[in-house]
Amino acid sequence: MASHPFRIVNVFTESAGRLTGNPLCVFESGADLGPEVMQNLARQFNLSETTFILPSTRAVARVRIFTPNYEMPFAGHPTLGTAHICRALKLGGDVLVLETQAGLIPVSAEGDRWTLTALKPTWRELGTSHAALAAALGLNESDVGRQPLWVKAGKEQLIVPLNSADAVQRANPVAERLGKIVSDEGHSMAYVFAFTGENSVLARFFFPQNGAFLEDPATGSATANFGGWCLATQRAQPVRLQISQGAMLKRPSTLFLEVNQDQIFVGGDVIEIGRGAINL
Repeated sequence: MASHPFRIVNVFTESAGRLTGNPLCVFESGADLGPEVMQNLARQFNLSETTFILPSTRAVARVRIFTPNYEMPFAGHPTLGTAHICRALKLGGDVLVLETQAGLIPVSAEGDRWTLTALKPTWRELGTSHAALAAALGLNESDVGRQPLWVKAGKEQLIVPLNSADAVQRANPVAERLGKIVSDEGHSMAYVFAFTGENSVLARFFFPQNGAFLEDPATGSATANFGGWCLATQRAQPVRLQISQGAMLKRPSTLFLEVNQDQIFVGGDVIEIGRGAINL
């Protein structure tokens, strides 16, 4: 049997809380693992994502990202968490580039706060009525704000402005309805948000798994897409927002979004909380 070391980190932690943020498993080397084994390991850990560090000729490392059910071309908290481990393994320093299936992602750190530069986003209209969208989210039509959009800054997701923090808290997806509103990859993922102040936002992210919709405690890819929504709706730049997510899961998380000169930056704090090895 071969031993495959991994580390557990929490990403987008709140106020340095070690058991806050979004958990991630990072395998220090995936060079000897095939995609089927990677998928099975992601299913074994059953976290929202598990990553595998691989050699790259274009960047500090190549990163493969798996949910328990499928591989993702890009995701935010796996990118930041993996960058943190790459630095710990001395593969890079405070400024590095990671290769993902979606492209090369620049990442930098100030202490343990990591920030990625998102890919240039694209966006398109929803193509579904506000009434149908509201029903899919378990909300009233009056709860849905202006210009819900499909946005893609690595992975296409539905970005839905709501008119109040109360509406964000009341959102309760109806699987059979939301499951019919799909991305360019055939996935139903919805990020709902409301401004709670000039520079503060409350957000939640829903994703499908095994026929139900689950909630993510902190979602970097959707935050990057939120930055794309800010560009699409011509929000005045620079945009600097502190986003709260995960409180309803009792995993409070803090994410930082900046949109400046049409570039999108997503940041948050990363804490390593454990290490181990899998013997295969």
